[in-house]
Amino acid sequence: MHENLGSQPGAARPVVDTPSNPFGNAFYGTGSGLIQGGLGAYGEKIFGSSSEYVQSNISKYFSDPQYYFQVNSHYVRNKLKIVLLPFLHRGHWTRIKEPVEGRLAYKPPIDDINAPDLYIPVMAFATYLVLAGISLGFSRNFSPEALNWQFVKGVVGWFLQVMLLKVQLLSLGSGVVPLLDMVAYAGYTFTGMCLTVLGRIMLSYAYYLMVIWTCMCTGIFLVNTLKRTLLAEIRSYDSSKHHYFLLCIAFAQFPLIFWLSNTTGNWFF
Repeated sequence: MHENLGSQPGAARPVVDTPSNPFGNAFYGTGSGLIQGGLGAYGEKIFGSSSEYVQSNISKYFSDPQYYFQVNSHYVRNKLKIVLLPFLHRGHWTRIKEPVEGRLAYKPPIDDINAPDLYIPVMAFATYLVLAGISLGFSRNFSPEALNWQFVKGVVGWFLQVMLLKVQLLSLGSGVVPLLDMVAYAGYTFTGMCLTVLGRIMLSYAYYLMVIWTCMCTGIFLVNTLKRTLLAEIRSYDSSKHHYFLLCIAFAQFPLIFWLSNTTGNWFF
């Protein structure tokens, strides 16, 4: 008797080989690899070049924000002397360069007294607001709205100073100057502004003397600084425009400082 093995449960079924296309898998694997590799390389090229472009432009216009806060007590003390007493500065006004990754870059403020920083301007602006609030309190004009107006005036004044530097540099055909450099140089105005507001709190006559003193010192500091640093980025200019530029920057400090230091709680006064 012959046993029907196929009918028994659990019996192994014969494996039937189905004909396959030997070229299909080869073409599929090769095509998939080429497509994936091509798209990957193309995408890497696009995003890599875009990332390099964005980073280069950010570093060109804004530089590294951490650079402007590399300070210590020695730098802050000497920098305040230069800003408040610029005519006593006997050293040079040029910034120091050093080789970094095959190119020349400016040394940070902690290693160069002429490098711009944002620590002093930010702290001076905060101190200016505190002194403005005290001045408003002594004159019995203090209110949250008055202090808010003083804050807005300070921000607008800082912005106007930056725009003044930017417009003048553009008119002279300047190269690319980092925006944070101009923000830092414009912010040094608030160091002398603190002394001016303090003079307003102590004696009314001292206020006018401090306004004149602050305007002169700020003008001298900016003229010497811009002549040796920012103007070094200018590709070409003539001497007449150069002198007009410096005079414009110096004389613009008088109305600006007088307006910002007049802490009456009003916008225009």
